[in-house]
Amino acid sequence: MLLAIDVGNTNTAFGLFDGKELVRDWRTRTDARITADELDLSLRGLLGPHADEVTAISALSTVPTVLRELRAMLGKYHGRVPRVVVEPGVRTGVPLLVDNPKEVGADRVVNTLAAHHLFNTACAVVDFGTSTNIDVISAKGEFLGGVFMPGIEISMDALATHAAALRKVDVVRPRSVIGKNTVECLQSGIMYGFAGQIDGIVTRIRRELARQGHDGPMTVIATGGLAPLVVDESATIDHHRPDLTLLGLRLVYERNQR
Repeated sequence: MLLAIDVGNTNTAFGLFDGKELVRDWRTRTDARITADELDLSLRGLLGPHADEVTAISALSTVPTVLRELRAMLGKYHGRVPRVVVEPGVRTGVPLLVDNPKEVGADRVVNTLAAHHLFNTACAVVDFGTSTNIDVISAKGEFLGGVFMPGIEISMDALATHAAALRKVDVVRPRSVIGKNTVECLQSGIMYGFAGQIDGIVTRIRRELARQGHDGPMTVIATGGLAPLVVDESATIDHHRPDLTLLGLRLVYERNQR
């Protein structure tokens, strides 16, 4: 079985593939101070009886300190297991049509590969994580660039910190867009505000692609741990794929094995 590891700034996702099928997945909090030994201990605890069934590993980390410990963990405890750590120099097959390709995070490259594999159209991947990212992909599978915005939790934390009368609330759909109390006002602003933000930017992206001569449809895919909070309120998101990065890691591993 292939183990996929996606270390993000806030959460770390693990996925276990039996061939092309994702049979199990887990999500934990990312600890930037974790050591290689702790990382392996946590991993074995999650895998349980599946630990000895892992025959290959594909991994990435957007956190430099964890990336260092991830490499150390793989070398120390999984040295005989074929593995790929996605970083510059690893074959992905994704052309990076940006000013500085080295700036593009491994997760964005992997998401590009997975989105094009799934839909074979121009795509916009909306990743709801620590930051909210929109990455734009051509119909040929080229990474064209994207948009960064503060994430949902960061925005809520900033508001609660800097506004004395406001606090963090559970993000659920309020009774109406017009809030009747402080909690509903915050819930409305977060849910409909982020949905409107995504819809507005995606609409502009569609127009810009058309002006640049990119004909055909554009598929909009949502992923990331906070995507469920916004997906149902967005008018432009076509698909929700929480496993998008894990799928991309599997595809990168297969490409490098060939």
